Amino acid sequence: MAKIIYVSNRLPVTINRNPESGEYSFTRSIGGLATGLSSVHNEGGSLWVGWSGLHEEDVSGSDAEELKRLLMREESCVPFQLSRKDFEDFYLGFCNEAIWPLFHYFPNRAHYHTDQWEAYFRVNRLFFEELKPYIEPGDTIWVHDYQLMLLPQMIREKFPEALVGFFLHIPFPSYEIMRLMPWREEIMEGLMGSDLLGFHTYDYVRHFISSARRLLGYEFSLGYLTAGQRLVRADVFPMGIDYEKYNQADSTPEVISAHAEVKRELSGKRTILSVDRLDYTKGIPERIKSFALFLDQHPEYHEKVELFLIVAPSRTEVEEYQDLLKEIRELVSATNGRHGSLGWTPIHFFYRSFSFEDLTALYMEADLLLVTALRDGMNLIAKEYLAARRDDTGVLILSETAGAVHELGESLMINPNDLQGIADAIDTGLKMDVEDQKRQNSIMKRRISRYNVRFWARDFVRKLEEVHEYQRSQSARNMIDSVESKMLADYEKSRKAIFFLDYDGTLVGFRDKPEKARPDAELLDIVSALCSPRGNRVVVISGREPKDLESFFSGVPIEMAAGHGSWVKMKGREWEKAELFSTEWKEGIRPILESYTDRTPGSFIEEKEFSLAWHYRRCEPDLAALRVGELKDSLYSVIENMNIGLLDGNKVLEVKDSFVNKGIAASEWLRGEEFDFIFAVGDDYTDEDLFDVVPDTAYSIKVGMTLSKAKYHVKGWRSLRGVLKKLARLD
Repeated sequence: MAKIIYVSNRLPVTINRNPESGEYSFTRSIGGLATGLSSVHNEGGSLWVGWSGLHEEDVSGSDAEELKRLLMREESCVPFQLSRKDFEDFYLGFCNEAIWPLFHYFPNRAHYHTDQWEAYFRVNRLFFEELKPYIEPGDTIWVHDYQLMLLPQMIREKFPEALVGFFLHIPFPSYEIMRLMPWREEIMEGLMGSDLLGFHTYDYVRHFISSARRLLGYEFSLGYLTAGQRLVRADVFPMGIDYEKYNQADSTPEVISAHAEVKRELSGKRTILSVDRLDYTKGIPERIKSFALFLDQHPEYHEKVELFLIVAPSRTEVEEYQDLLKEIRELVSATNGRHGSLGWTPIHFFYRSFSFEDLTALYMEADLLLVTALRDGMNLIAKEYLAARRDDTGVLILSETAGAVHELGESLMINPNDLQGIADAIDTGLKMDVEDQKRQNSIMKRRISRYNVRFWARDFVRKLEEVHEYQRSQSARNMIDSVESKMLADYEKSRKAIFFLDYDGTLVGFRDKPEKARPDAELLDIVSALCSPRGNRVVVISGREPKDLESFFSGVPIEMAAGHGSWVKMKGREWEKAELFSTEWKEGIRPILESYTDRTPGSFIEEKEFSLAWHYRRCEPDLAALRVGELKDSLYSVIENMNIGLLDGNKVLEVKDSFVNKGIAASEWLRGEEFDFIFAVGDDYTDEDLFDVVPDTAYSIKVGMTLSKAKYHVKGWRSLRGVLKKLARLD
C-alpha cells in the first residue's frame, strides 16, 4: 500500500533514556514542522525518517536496533545515529557556517570548507541509505529543509518514478547571493530532483527559479521548470500554526494560572514582548537599541512600559553566538542603567526557553509584539501572538523582511535596520485605538485560522499529487518505446514517406554563433540514409538562408525550405521565392533592433533576405526576458498596420512577412500528394505552424518539454538523433 515518508534532519520526538534501567521513552517535539506533519502522520500509513539526536559513539549496536524497533512500533519513525565528527562538520559546520548565513543574506559570515561540504554530501547520502529500504512503488517522499538539499536528486537517481516533494523552511536567496556558494550547481541539481518544491513566499520561489535558469540553464514556462524530460514545479505554501491550540489556550487551567501570574507581575504597565532564539538573523541588538531610542525620545513612557525580551539558547558552543549573547546582555544592562529606576526595570531579559503555558500567557497580556528580524523564513511567533488574542486587541510590529509579512500586511511594518522607524512604530502601537487594533487583527486572524499548519501540510501533499498527474499527462506524449515501436512499424510498411526536419535545435544543438552550428558526419549519414528508400522525400525546413542550407547539405539529395518558407527548393527544381511584399519595412525596424542590441550585452542582429532576427542566447537571462518583452511592445506598435509578424523562437525574436511560415511552406509538399508516412519535427514556436498543417496521422514531435501542438516530445536534439538513426536503419 502506498505511503508518505517524511524525511527531516531530526525526528518529531525527543528520545530519553533512563540512566538506571536503560529503557527508552519518547516525548513529542513541539514546533511548526513536528506539529504540522503530525496531523497527517498520526493518521497512519506513513513513516518518518531522521536523525535520532544521538551519536554513534553513545549507542551500541544492540541498543540501536532496540531503539529502532521501539520507534517504529510506537511512533512509525526510522531513527539512525550520526558520528560526532559528522555532526560537527555537517550540521555545526556546513549547515550553520555556510548555508544558514548565505541563505539569510549574511555572506560576510559564510565560511566554505571542502571537508565540511564533503560531510554534507556524505550525511545526505547516509539519509538516503537509511531511507532506501523503505521506498516502495507509489510512495510519496517529502523531504524537509536546508540540511537535506542533495537528497531529492539521490532519491530520483535510484527511484526515477518516485513522487518527491521538498520544502525549504528558511529563505531562498537571490541569484546574486546564491552564486557565491562554491557548490551552487550541486545544491541546485539536488533540489531539482524534486517534483514539487515548496517555499514560504513568492519571493523565495522567484529567487529559486532565477537560480535554476541562470546556474543550470533550465527553462521556466507556465509554472514549471523543464529539467530534461521532467517538469518541476516551484510554488508558495506559507506555513501556518496550530491556530486552535493558541486560540483556545485560555480555557485550560494551566494557561489561566500562568496568565493570572503574569498580570500580577506586570502591575498594569504597558508591555512589549519579544520572543526569539539566539541568532544574528533575528535583529535582537537592533530591537534593544530601538527601544532605548524610544525611551530617549518619549520620557512620558518612563515607568509605564516594559520590554520582555525572551531569547531561547541556541548553538551555545559557537563563538559568534557567544559574542552575540554578550552584546545583548551589554545592551540590556546599558539601557536599564540609563533609564531604569528603583521601582522600574525597562527591559526584562530572559535567556531561556518558555513553556507553552507561560509563553501563551505573555501573548495574551502583551500590548505589542515586536518582531525585528533582519531576515526570517516565516516567523510563526507573529501568528501565535495573534491567535492567542481572543479579544482581537494587541499590536503586531513586524519586520518587512520576515516571510510572515506577506500574510500579515495589516500589521505595523518596519525596516529592521531603521532604528528610528522602529521607535516610531512602538509609539504608534502604544497609542493605537482599540477599535483599530480589533479591525486589523480580525482580518489577519481570519486569514491564519484558515491557512493553519494542518491545512499547509495537506495543501502541499494535494499539490504534489496534482503535479504528478500533470507530469503523467505530459509524459504520455513522450516518444516512449511503445510509440517508437509503432512508428518504426508504420514506416516499414509505408510506400511513400515524407520527413519535415527543422535544423537549429532539432538536427543540431545551438551554438553561440549560428555559423558554428554545422552538421557533423553522423547527421549527414542519417539524412542521406533517410533519402534513399523508394518514394521518400526529406525536407529540411528552417529559418536559415538558402546559401546556409546548400552549404550544409551539399551532395545530399534533400529538399529545402529556407527563411521559414520564404524560399522553397523542391526536387529537380531551383530555388523559388515566395510571393512576398517589399522588404522596405526593414528600414523602420532595424533601428529599433539596434537600439535594443546596444542596451542588451550579448545580443546581436542577424539580417536575412526577408527577415531580421534578434538573437539573445548569450545574454543574462533575466535582462533578456525583460528586453524581449519591451522589444515586442515596441515592435507591435510599429507593425500593427503592416503585414509583418513576429516569430518568438528559441532565444531569438524574428521579424518577417506574416504571410510566410513553415506551415504554408510544408503545404507545398503536401498539396496534391498522398503520403502514407509523415514525420514532422521542430523545437520552437516557429514550428507550431508546421505541426498545425500536418494531418492527425502524422508523427509530429517537439524537441523539448514545452507546450506544443505536436503529438509527442523528445528530450533534446540528441534524443531525436537516436530516433532518426533507427528510422534510417543506422542503429
